[in-house]
Amino acid sequence: MNASANGASFWKPLLNLWSWLFLALILVFFEIYAQVEVGTTFLFRVYSLQSLAIAAAQILLLALGLTLVVVAGHIDLSIAFSSGFAAVTMALVVNMFGADGGVLALLAGLAAGILAGVSVGVVNGWLVSRLDVPSFIGTLGTYGIARGAALIVAGGAVVSIQNEAARTFGNGNVFGVPIPVLLAVVLALVCHYILTYTRFGVHTYALGASRASVERAGVDVKRHLMILFVISSVTAAIGGLVYTGRFSAGAANAGEPILLYAVAAVFIGGASLTGGQGTITGTVVGSLIIAVIQFGLVFSGLPPYWQFIAVGFVIIVAVIVDQSRDRLTGARS
Repeated sequence: MNASANGASFWKPLLNLWSWLFLALILVFFEIYAQVEVGTTFLFRVYSLQSLAIAAAQILLLALGLTLVVVAGHIDLSIAFSSGFAAVTMALVVNMFGADGGVLALLAGLAAGILAGVSVGVVNGWLVSRLDVPSFIGTLGTYGIARGAALIVAGGAVVSIQNEAARTFGNGNVFGVPIPVLLAVVLALVCHYILTYTRFGVHTYALGASRASVERAGVDVKRHLMILFVISSVTAAIGGLVYTGRFSAGAANAGEPILLYAVAAVFIGGASLTGGQGTITGTVVGSLIIAVIQFGLVFSGLPPYWQFIAVGFVIIVAVIVDQSRDRLTGARS
């Protein structure tokens, strides 16, 4: 028993830090490759840092709210088309003001896009909390509904916009830092504070560990779940708003290519499949890992579809680490 407990004490901290170690490993690998094969640096260039930061920010915006949902023991598969629905809604509202709408058109579009995200979150929360529909099934259904609604609203096409304020929102910089990255950092800090330092965060962890215990403690679980799914949809919607600003167009499938990466970032960052475990910091690291893999493979000249293979491999490793951590916890107990 003592030997088993000692082994668990040794390995568990390493498993908890595996994502940080893996991030450092792939950064070193791609830097050595760049120096040896290309004769340049992979990481220590402004262009590289900005590209990595923007790629990570796109993933992170969809993954932040999802992290809270996963910690509570649920999943939200609708984030991809919550993002697309918000992107299309923003584009349509901006176009209502014409090409000279300026900042007012941008603000109206942002507000409308966020409301679109809230609507999807309310439906998800109602299905899961009031009707007790499993979150996997419920959000899979709203995934299809949001996708169809976005396509109907957009007329099945990409909605282009001509608005300089929106273009600045998606592509501008503040002291050399891209606005989407600043937005992702601010939202990450807010979510980190909520999950780590508030009673709401404590209840979220407790809900993932034991719903019955939380209910016995007098927490309104249905209301709590409703708020969680709204937060998840809103952060995903903000990702869609950034997409519209960056590409001057709203597309129903704006978040679809990022869904796999967002889910992967949450679990690579240390969230547990069974709930009750996970951090925003871990999700940030998971997003950076995927961004490095994406940029590194492109830098190496490999076709883009290798990214899916690499990310899929890392997801499997993350699940194995999660299961190993649970077994070691049981052995230590």
